[in-house]
Amino acid sequence: MKRKSPIHLSPKLHFSFGSKVALVAPPCKATFMSSVPWLVSSHKQNVEQVAIEPNSGSWNRLFGLLFLDNPIGTGFSIASTPEEIPRDQHSVAQQLFTAITSFIALDPSFKSRPIYVTGESYAGKYVPAIGYYILMKNSQLPASSQVNLAGVSIGDGLTDPVIQVTTYAANTYYSGFINEKQKTQLEEIQLEAVGLIKNGSWSKARGARNRVLNLLRNMTGLATLYDFRRLVPYDTRLVTKLLNNVEVKKALGVNESIVFELCSDVVQAAFREDVMKSVKYMVEYLVKKSKVLLYQGQCDLMETVVSTEAWIKTMKWEGIPKFLEAERKVWRVNGTLAGYVQKWGSLSHVLVLAAGHHAPGDQPVNCQAMIEDWVLERGLFANEQSENGPTISLCKKN
Repeated sequence: MKRKSPIHLSPKLHFSFGSKVALVAPPCKATFMSSVPWLVSSHKQNVEQVAIEPNSGSWNRLFGLLFLDNPIGTGFSIASTPEEIPRDQHSVAQQLFTAITSFIALDPSFKSRPIYVTGESYAGKYVPAIGYYILMKNSQLPASSQVNLAGVSIGDGLTDPVIQVTTYAANTYYSGFINEKQKTQLEEIQLEAVGLIKNGSWSKARGARNRVLNLLRNMTGLATLYDFRRLVPYDTRLVTKLLNNVEVKKALGVNESIVFELCSDVVQAAFREDVMKSVKYMVEYLVKKSKVLLYQGQCDLMETVVSTEAWIKTMKWEGIPKFLEAERKVWRVNGTLAGYVQKWGSLSHVLVLAAGHHAPGDQPVNCQAMIEDWVLERGLFANEQSENGPTISLCKKN
């Protein structure tokens, strides 16, 4: 898809996708269901043929995009030994920082362009981790060596598990999927998970959250918690088939002997202790030094709008009282209702209507408008006057 602005003028969006298509695991790739320039489709004749088609909602219409397989061991990235796979967010951030700075060094024009880090799902940890790490490193580096981080965006993210795990029962009860008895059953396991987190029993806490989600699946009978509208689970076969094609591997510069797998059991095992750890403090720091966008699909029961609002309320940030009092505005795209936006200062929260866990895939044009307006500070994302004067613009308007 052709970009509408010259590459040297456009902000650069960097995606670190660690999102998942499976249960609470960091090793799976949801990239091909979201904001990519091309979508995978099929044509059935005698044999199913995999094809690609332009994505009208791609995020590269105005911006340059860089996609990274993250963490090492996912997608086509290679860990020579299991020990090389990171096991915590600090290690993830170190590796991502090396990748980002190496990329920036390839072209002097990249140096001055603002960078936005975005991702979905388990990237609710990866994105704050690399954003926080960049800001920490910048404070130790001369201006000429700093990374020009302008903002971070998280879609349907797992960011503060100790808060988020407590919301499943109430959310599904008040959405009509379970009754009061079932709600009580879920609440008991949720409290168990919280207790295990507070004791630092990370693997057991992860197990308790898994029990909550498994019980929720059984109670609701839904095909997937990622989108309660779906009658069948997501079909990811085409992505795997496409990326294991020899010609595709050649085009990507990938070793033909590597077998692409949508999910990595090895990486999942490496992150067993990480799943229930919070990175909310990183978001608290980022919102003070850059801008932050949080967005949720309305129909996602995995990382819900309720769970995100719950941890937002507990943020230690001087702007949070103003944010909580800010008007939640009706958001329209091309005159049609698209969702709702709540914004104050550097923090924006968006509910995307008629979307599940992979909101940019379900509502590509609306999410394209969302990310473009947020980056360029237009429409509902335009800066407003505050008591301390105008908010500083973080990127140039084209």
